Amino acid sequence: MSRAPTATGPRHPHDRAGRRLASLDLLRGLTVLGMIIVNSTAGVSRRDGPVFPLLLHAEWAGFTIADSIFPAFILMVGVSIAISSRGLPETSRILVRAGRLVLLGLFLSNMFWLYDNETYHLRLPGVLQRIGIAYAVVALVYPRTGWRARAALAAGLLLAYWPLCLLPSPDGLPTDLWVPGHNFVSWFDRAVLGGARFVLGPQGYDPEGLLSTLPTIAEALIGTLIGDFLRRGLAPRAAARLMALAGAASILVGIGWGWLFPIAKNLWTSPFVLVSSGIALLVLAALHMLYDRGDAPVRKGGLLGPFGRNAIAAYTLHEVTAFILTSDALQWPFHQLAPMVGTRIAALAPVLLFTALVWWPIAAMDRRGWYLKI
Repeated sequence: MSRAPTATGPRHPHDRAGRRLASLDLLRGLTVLGMIIVNSTAGVSRRDGPVFPLLLHAEWAGFTIADSIFPAFILMVGVSIAISSRGLPETSRILVRAGRLVLLGLFLSNMFWLYDNETYHLRLPGVLQRIGIAYAVVALVYPRTGWRARAALAAGLLLAYWPLCLLPSPDGLPTDLWVPGHNFVSWFDRAVLGGARFVLGPQGYDPEGLLSTLPTIAEALIGTLIGDFLRRGLAPRAAARLMALAGAASILVGIGWGWLFPIAKNLWTSPFVLVSSGIALLVLAALHMLYDRGDAPVRKGGLLGPFGRNAIAAYTLHEVTAFILTSDALQWPFHQLAPMVGTRIAALAPVLLFTALVWWPIAAMDRRGWYLKI
């Protein structure tokens, strides 16, 4: 436990004008809150039936509210790297931090397999593994390149990923990017990871797979461009206006591209990067205008702040305690409400109760200045 910055961002980010950028903690907190709600909703849906579809990930092509959460966190990794940059960092320190994230992710991805390897299967990729890899690459690239080089690198990764997905699969499966697993990137996961992937079977894949990490790195690089912009210290209203315009443009380009290259989180396609980055940028613009003004009150607590300042601790806690979603105490309100309001609304009760149970110790840690350093 430490008072130092986490691997995904500084403890108290500021721009060059000395203004504290509370918006970064708030957006990071919003993404963590979203991850908890989305993952909990998925768990409830497997047990108790229909829930609100927008709170579940799209099965393949398409976009829901749930699909916007993880890429926003990836974008914030890049923003935080830019905001907290203080010259050339030690390569070993970056790699050690990234390694710790990957190791923690491997543990969280395989908790049930470690407990019962006959019922559950090993999975090598995962959320924290992807964050660790993206963090390492971008943290090493950022101090060694200018914004033009990073913009070109991000654009190159997004453009090159399209034909990569269209390469014929050596196993003879016909290429169709609108069908799960029918692409070269999914075949690569099947070939390299074997059974250690999320979706098994001859058309299996992993939503945090190997080659799909390339556009994820591009999304983090886009985040560094946003961080560079925020460091300029423009007036929050003017900066928010420019960020909103850039976010809207990114969404429009992504939707247009999506007619040819599907918007699919499980493949982390290039249009998905543009749409999700644009949405995150619109939210960041609003938070920047509201909370980074000179006259904006500085608030320690709140709902999002503790999650944002202790993101890895909150994510880890929700993963290791997710089993309580099936407990009688959390299922009781669902069974009471379902006959009256239906399963979709009733399913929100255990999800919100679980989210509150995760938030309470994280908020207590925040009040005492305890932060998990990775």
